[in-house]
Amino acid sequence: MRYLDPKNDLTFKKVFGGHPNLLISFLNALLPLEPGREVVEIEYLPTELVPEIPEVRNSIVDVRCRDREGRHFIVEMQMLWTDSFFRRVLFNASKAYVRQIRPGQKFKCLQPVYSLNLINAVFRPNAPDWYHHYRIVNMADTGERIDGLEFVFVELPKFTPQSFPQKKLMLLWLRFLTEIGEETKEVDGELFQQAEVREAIELMRESAFSEEELAAYEDYWDSVRVERSMISDALETGHAEGDLQARQEIAKSMLAQGFSPEQIKKITGVSE
Repeated sequence: MRYLDPKNDLTFKKVFGGHPNLLISFLNALLPLEPGREVVEIEYLPTELVPEIPEVRNSIVDVRCRDREGRHFIVEMQMLWTDSFFRRVLFNASKAYVRQIRPGQKFKCLQPVYSLNLINAVFRPNAPDWYHHYRIVNMADTGERIDGLEFVFVELPKFTPQSFPQKKLMLLWLRFLTEIGEETKEVDGELFQQAEVREAIELMRESAFSEEELAAYEDYWDSVRVERSMISDALETGHAEGDLQARQEIAKSMLAQGFSPEQIKKITGVSE
């Protein structure tokens, strides 16, 4: 039996964009929601057109919804990483926050926006943690915060069940994303013990897809490979041409992503 990879555009949306019960379980598992504030009901929202990052326009998958309290949730699967993603994620969440009220409505109508970003790449190589939670806080007293926007980034390549300190349902969903794929011959029985995760795994059976869907599945991986090649070629071109400005931009991007000065000097040739 062959399974498909749930990180693909087609499969990710098949699971989380077409089955509200699975998305609700996923949100409650991965988001830092306070006890008693779990998501119990959602309605899907249309995916909005946002400014593209030219080199990775096809490798971003997102699902949007709103729960019955009015809270907005943006879930993105990002196959490739560039420093521009932080700004794009902030733009998306801010736009979702602002668009909640119409002219004449009061600001108290605004509800929180949660941005959950699953990254199939490492953007903080020197940090052991793979779960990153950001919110607006008072720098002098981080317990004091401004509610409204919260961001979670999960570096999937860093995740291992052995390093897992969080709740069981989060573990199962992350194992679903990282263990199920085209090389999977047999699924660990533990993943079948939770009803929603079991349903998601069943949806990944190749036999559940039409020929047209399988063609779209392969087309998506082709686009990801092209974009990965474009990023790699751009970096190599910057070196080959000896373009100091290009290498400095790459160095700044690497610095923002947590690379050490030694790593940056070695890769870009820029002085410390």
